[in-house]
Amino acid sequence: MKSFLLIFACLLSFLPMEMDAQVRVLSENIEFSGKIGNSQRKSLIIQNESDQTKEYNLKFLRGNIGTSQKVKLCIGDVCFDPKKDLAKVKLKLKPNEIFTDLYVEFDYGIVETRGNFEFHFVNPENNRDLFVIDAIYNVTNPNAVENEVDHKDISIGSVYPNPSNRIAQIDYNFKNPRATAKISINSFIGNPVAEYRLDPRQETLVMNVADLRPGVYFYTLFVDNKNIVTKKLVVEQ
Repeated sequence: MKSFLLIFACLLSFLPMEMDAQVRVLSENIEFSGKIGNSQRKSLIIQNESDQTKEYNLKFLRGNIGTSQKVKLCIGDVCFDPKKDLAKVKLKLKPNEIFTDLYVEFDYGIVETRGNFEFHFVNPENNRDLFVIDAIYNVTNPNAVENEVDHKDISIGSVYPNPSNRIAQIDYNFKNPRATAKISINSFIGNPVAEYRLDPRQETLVMNVADLRPGVYFYTLFVDNKNIVTKKLVVEQ
């Protein structure tokens, strides 16, 4: 019997632990969409659903943020750069409090791009007590020349976000489902790095670039083994 209980306890130790999250993010669809050179501020609403006072620290900022874009997290009138002031961002929530004095400021920068980012808050007394605020952004340049390549068999856009440090995507649409198309990625000196075949049943190619060394790469669209267009992809650390 003791052996059985010991084995059972060991098995339980391998089961995933559920989060003790007691804060709910009431703000949904946090999206920044605008033209280069502008900035925007979004209000965030969170609720402490417990009957105790809770404290949370900003643990990290994760996601793809362009080199010319800037993000600030504001508590009231005090704003922080999450990349530099990580340890300074702290929230104290009263029991059952709905907190409305939290804001995100996004500077659209000077480069057209798209991406997403996440703020991860953790209770310093219990690492399982956490909550995440996520957002997406789309920066457009009204004066830019259309970047889409319109081939007789396929239309395809440019990679985004660019630069990227984790995930890069390309939107496309097959006009001829019988055509074969692929994206080939080469290093700056021309060495092949990766190759992706485009599926006519899909509309977006998602590429994991997290394992690539930071630097400049080139991606090429091939249709029926013919070189159609080559563009630049920048991978950041």
